Amino acid sequence: MDEYISINKIAELKGLKSNRTLRIGIQKGKYIAREVQVKGGTSYEILFSSLEPEIQELLENEEIKSTALIPIENKRINFISENAKMNALARVDIVTAFFNLKEKYKTKKEAEEVFLDLYNSGLYLPQNFKFLGTISLGTLRRWVKAYNDYGTEGLLPQRKTNQLGEYNSKLNHEMKKVFLTYLLHPNKFSIGKSISLTKHILEKRGYEDIPCNLTFRRFAEHFKKQNYSKWVIMREGEKAYHDKVEPYIERDISKLEVGDVLIADGHVLNFQVINPFTGRPTRATLVGFLDWKSTALVGYEIMMTENTQCIASALRNSILNLGKIPKFVYQDNGKAFRAKYFQNCDFEESGFNGVYANLGITPIFARVRNARAKIIERFFLEFQEEFEKMMPTYIGTSIQDKPFYMLQILI
Repeated sequence: MDEYISINKIAELKGLKSNRTLRIGIQKGKYIAREVQVKGGTSYEILFSSLEPEIQELLENEEIKSTALIPIENKRINFISENAKMNALARVDIVTAFFNLKEKYKTKKEAEEVFLDLYNSGLYLPQNFKFLGTISLGTLRRWVKAYNDYGTEGLLPQRKTNQLGEYNSKLNHEMKKVFLTYLLHPNKFSIGKSISLTKHILEKRGYEDIPCNLTFRRFAEHFKKQNYSKWVIMREGEKAYHDKVEPYIERDISKLEVGDVLIADGHVLNFQVINPFTGRPTRATLVGFLDWKSTALVGYEIMMTENTQCIASALRNSILNLGKIPKFVYQDNGKAFRAKYFQNCDFEESGFNGVYANLGITPIFARVRNARAKIIERFFLEFQEEFEKMMPTYIGTSIQDKPFYMLQILI
């Protein structure tokens, strides 16, 4: 279940008189939400996977109850997925190929050995091998018997899905609940560790006939595949959810001309210089403007801090080097870049309209903690490797990356 739920519905499940608390939570970033139009104005819907586990469970139980009202004569209806059909057809190809090869050999054992060597090389049936991977002698014999007994249907994967999308497993509800507690823990327990911890809890609760590790592992793999967004946000957090799950767009720079779009950002240098105002060693800041089309650094300025003067000087150098004014500046979300000195504001008087507005430049701000969207970060990385590390006052980018002379050897 990966959908958006009305905040009024969630407030009802939480026993709240209004949705005010939920709105505050959305503003603080506690939930992933979207704004929707309703009668009388706007409201919010919250992503199911960002809700508290207990609310998710209530919603899931409610969905199961409502689905159970459909008269199905208390029987589970099994559906065959396209992947299962392809799996069965690939197995049929392998069994048929084995039958054809077997006729050339006197004994079944010799035919089996030759066939497995040929198939597992990946050259005999390359498409089937790519889809199914290697097989063992036991697997081949089992497929042959199933095909002889039941035909193609006998080669369908035995792990099926019922009409509610629930994985048919030996694990009961309590086992799944305990197992998912560890699987979705923010400490990111491995599947193996989650299995061992779950078994320990189940043994403590009096379970004797506990399924094998493979049953737990198959359930975990199926759950991750069917609930990937929930898996990521619970184990890795909101940033990983934004990077791995949320929709994205691909940029086509072939539509641009050199100088149309500049990308601006600040970078604290990883070597020290003498601060002319204090006389003490400090790390200066480089503000650069990079042309998106050519990926060339067209203008920069170095000062003690990232301020409006530093940014304005770097922009001026960029315009002089390009010989044109850019149409857009895609820039950092920092305080200096958002200053009224650059942006439009409420003042109408001349001189208070912002540098970008006066030059006809449209500013675009990068999303917070989304460095991959700013290709200038790649330039800063190359700058660090090719220039900063050559400086005698290089101090490293982190504690682990400090140069040898800065490391203190404790005796």
